[in-house]
Amino acid sequence: MNVLRMSDLPLAGKRVLIREDLNVPIRDGKIEGEARIAASLPGIRFAEEAGARVMLMSHLGRPKEGVFSPEDSLAPVAERLSELLGEAVPLVSGYLEGYEAPAPGRAVLFENVRFNKGEGKDDAGLGGKYAALCDIFVMDAFGTAHRAQASTSAVARLAPAACAGPLLCAELDALGRALAHPEHPLTAVIGGSKVSTKLTVLDNLSKKVDRLIVGGGIANNFLKAAGYEIGKSLCEPDLFDESARLMEAAKQAGGEIPLPVDVVVGREFSESSPAVVKKVSEVGPEDMILDIGPETCRIYARILAEAKSIVWNGPVGAFELDQFGKGTESLCRAVAASAAFSIAGGGDTLAAIEKYGQEKGISYLSTGGGAFLEFLEGKTLPAVAVLEERAR
Repeated sequence: MNVLRMSDLPLAGKRVLIREDLNVPIRDGKIEGEARIAASLPGIRFAEEAGARVMLMSHLGRPKEGVFSPEDSLAPVAERLSELLGEAVPLVSGYLEGYEAPAPGRAVLFENVRFNKGEGKDDAGLGGKYAALCDIFVMDAFGTAHRAQASTSAVARLAPAACAGPLLCAELDALGRALAHPEHPLTAVIGGSKVSTKLTVLDNLSKKVDRLIVGGGIANNFLKAAGYEIGKSLCEPDLFDESARLMEAAKQAGGEIPLPVDVVVGREFSESSPAVVKKVSEVGPEDMILDIGPETCRIYARILAEAKSIVWNGPVGAFELDQFGKGTESLCRAVAASAAFSIAGGGDTLAAIEKYGQEKGISYLSTGGGAFLEFLEGKTLPAVAVLEERAR
């Protein structure tokens, strides 16, 4: 990606506005997961240490645009940022009509950008107000890079200078290494409940990867397309033909979509449902496929051990129920054990990696959900496209 990087610019004394992704889960005023806050810290510290006058902005939740709601205030985030940075990070409201940036080496946090009318529509008027606050705009929120909004796109077009922060650069570098210029064999693992939500991803990857492992409800569609009984398993009948087409497309491109040879079934999706291992040819009409079986785990582990590059999005089973989580655990450990460069993204994927304690084995953990998927689909991320235009 040809973008200007924050590290390329002189920051001392400059008003630097950084778009972060601080959209963390908050319940009863308490932060329940602070991974995105932690991911923002290197960029903030870099700007402060360079002597910049730092202003941070982010969205939180889904408030009605233009309307303040206490439950969507960034106040808890400002408090936690203050603790992590070891300095007071004030929360600032009413900044749109002009705000005097803090002293060099200090930071403030602007209140939720979704309280501002025009944010979601990439309003140029609002983007101009953001731009007027700064000398340099820094986009460091990969998780929102797929959205053209005033705080991610319009401001980048209108600010005196616009660049990418270290987190966004790391994401783009990792994805580029895995997909744009991968070392082969390249294996992708795409799991999840529905083919329809990841159809474009599967279509794009089937033409690029050497092996495309499908899991979860997605794999059920492929098994049915291959002629196997899937019983009462989650599936999308109107996409059976599409699944068959994708298998043929992968074959024509010199790749492969290996299917499970055994699965773990239950009679219902519940904690009390016994887990039974069956060959795919033995699945009955009353069975629900909820995980991959041990032989399939061994096959997939060998494929991942042979890979030089791995992209992973989505679990291969209902791992939230322990008896149906062994497949996802096995795959997680195989990815972590592989010598390949590996990148994993998506909420369920990161939850599985954390559950099985394999964070250190994955080369790069992406902070983006929708942005990660859209990159896998081969789409240009709007916020990144603006930065590329500004770099020309």
